[in-house]
Amino acid sequence: MSSIAPPTDPSRRQFITGASTLVVGASLPLAPRLQAATGTSAEASTFVPNAFVRINEDSTVTVVVKHIEFGQGPWTGLATMVAEELDADWSQIRAEHAPANAALYANAAFGVQGTGGSTAIASSYLPMRQAGAAARAMLVSAAARAWGVSAAQITVSSGIITHEASGKQGTFGEFARLAATEEIPAEPALKSPDQFTLIGRDTRKLDTPAKTTGVATFTLDVYRPGMLTVLVAHPPRLGAKVAGVDDSAARAVPGVVDVRRISAGVAVYGQDTFSALQGRKALKITWDDTGSEKRSSAQLEQDWLATVRKGPGTLAGSHGDIEAGFGAGTKTFEAEYVFPYLAHAPMEPLDGVMELGEDGNLDVWMGSQLQTVDQGTIAAVSGMEPSKIRIHTMLAGGSFGRRAQPTSHFAAELTEAWKAHGGEAPIKLVYSREDDIQGGWYRPLTVHRLRGALDDEGNIVAWDQTIASQSILLGSPFEGLIQNGVDTTMVEGARELPYALSNMRVTAYITESPVTTLWWRSVGHTHTGYAVETFLDELLEAGGQDPVAGRLAMMSDKSPRLAGTLKRVAQMAQWGREAEAGHAFGVASVESFGSFVSQIVDVSLGADGMPKVHKVWCAVDCGVAVNPNVVTAQMEGGIGYGLGAILHNALELGPGGTVQQSNFHDYPSLRLNEMPEVEVAVMASREAPTGVGEPGVPPIGPALANAVRKLTGATPRLLPMRRSLNA
Repeated sequence: MSSIAPPTDPSRRQFITGASTLVVGASLPLAPRLQAATGTSAEASTFVPNAFVRINEDSTVTVVVKHIEFGQGPWTGLATMVAEELDADWSQIRAEHAPANAALYANAAFGVQGTGGSTAIASSYLPMRQAGAAARAMLVSAAARAWGVSAAQITVSSGIITHEASGKQGTFGEFARLAATEEIPAEPALKSPDQFTLIGRDTRKLDTPAKTTGVATFTLDVYRPGMLTVLVAHPPRLGAKVAGVDDSAARAVPGVVDVRRISAGVAVYGQDTFSALQGRKALKITWDDTGSEKRSSAQLEQDWLATVRKGPGTLAGSHGDIEAGFGAGTKTFEAEYVFPYLAHAPMEPLDGVMELGEDGNLDVWMGSQLQTVDQGTIAAVSGMEPSKIRIHTMLAGGSFGRRAQPTSHFAAELTEAWKAHGGEAPIKLVYSREDDIQGGWYRPLTVHRLRGALDDEGNIVAWDQTIASQSILLGSPFEGLIQNGVDTTMVEGARELPYALSNMRVTAYITESPVTTLWWRSVGHTHTGYAVETFLDELLEAGGQDPVAGRLAMMSDKSPRLAGTLKRVAQMAQWGREAEAGHAFGVASVESFGSFVSQIVDVSLGADGMPKVHKVWCAVDCGVAVNPNVVTAQMEGGIGYGLGAILHNALELGPGGTVQQSNFHDYPSLRLNEMPEVEVAVMASREAPTGVGEPGVPPIGPALANAVRKLTGATPRLLPMRRSLNA
């Protein structure tokens, strides 16, 4: 553990603070507009909105990244875009998190600064390249002025500026002062894809060296003088409140300095983590369960199933005439699916540090995924102006959606805890693994009911799907995304399919429970992809069609890019060959977040009846692959994460509504010996890049289930698979 330097004033990144640094900003993303500050002294510095690039006298190029880096690669990806157009050498590239500022760093997809929905690369592709190109143009112009030559005669390569005719050369740093006085081009020229030297090639990840050597700083590494560690006792039933507390024993624990009630529970302040933990154990709390969920998961499942069995809910999407479709069918099929609550369970649970600075501003260190939402919440709870809340986005040990909280519940809890103790001492609020897994922010429990019909020739002539689930968006700042009474995250991946189906209907019910829910990696696609791709596989088989050929026949015209990945992965796996004795192949294709992924798995059954995935072939089309190595890693990680959930994970409410799981012993991640060999093909493309953080997850479950059906004769419909296969 180490101390960190006092907080950096974020405003410094908005200024040219002297002649030694060139800062370039872009007004993004809808109206590209580049501005440069001019000036030869700090006094003459000029404000530059949306600064993304800083070039120092030592020629290092720092790319300011507005998205959190928790392993998915935005530092490297966004820096690559800048370096490409700047013609920089990769060794001179650095990256750092941007300060929280919606006006400067809002995500175009959300309207607030935040990371999610696999949007980081997609939303930054053009603006970051423009920022790099503008910086390059300014450096070239400065060199031309200094050398008395035409800018058109100057070239830049690997960070060296050259005028070949005179033999003159210079570095970025040598021209940083002069370049800061150049006018920024309104529309800097961008390279064509065939001119790329960095985009599309594997480059080392910028955050890897510090993480592998242990010098990277996470929130848990932040220590401030006089800091107290805080742990909060949360209610055992979701939705319960504190009715009374006896804290006398807790206050007697050595090292415990205070105990306070806050809205989330009871906060214990210790001189260190151990004393806070021991103090929390000593609390005697009476809980008010009036508003809590007392139903078990089993009861909730039955309630949700009864809902979808009532018939169609609110219309989410339709084509053709569903009743006519069923009338034309000669064979009908029905299936029900149950998907459990899922916890995110990142390796680093939630934590945050808060301190009132000497300048009167409030400094907050945390791995925030929605920085300006958290900033607003902290301002509201603390009673301070948002401009006085400085969010220092930290590297984070995973998230899978856990740190993207529309309600900012963790930021609110941190602020309440800080304020309840008087706001004088800096505090670090820490969630244990148990706090995080039992904390009640889960992928919703969801059920599906599907009906389908085939005609005499085996064609699918009717597709009817009803989904029941709690809403993630209802009551959150993103409630506006609910359309005509349907939470779009419930039905994404189902209301519009990549297949040409003449008669289809998708409806939804929003169910209610005090259990709090949150988007989980790939959000709705994790259950819609499973239900759609397994039911489709069954219909194709019943119609006498090959799973790959049948899919291609329905998707080639409607979704040619997804069809392209299916053709590629079928080629990789040599689809059509016989599987080894006791093995079976399964296939699935899912478009999510604008990316197209197909996967084929080779599976056998173990002695315990559980499937063993030996190999996964994966083809992904995500447009231009800025860094193919990162794309491959995201597919591999998504497959492992999704496979662990499909095989093992369920967050269950027991009798009376208490959470049953608490840590990795009963909520396991995929073990190393369960990880299959993975082969990934990244499709060549000139389409604009889309995201890869989430699209690797959805296909693995249905591909596995389709292989299991071949081995057992039945599709696992009660998730995770251990429930279906061990029932």
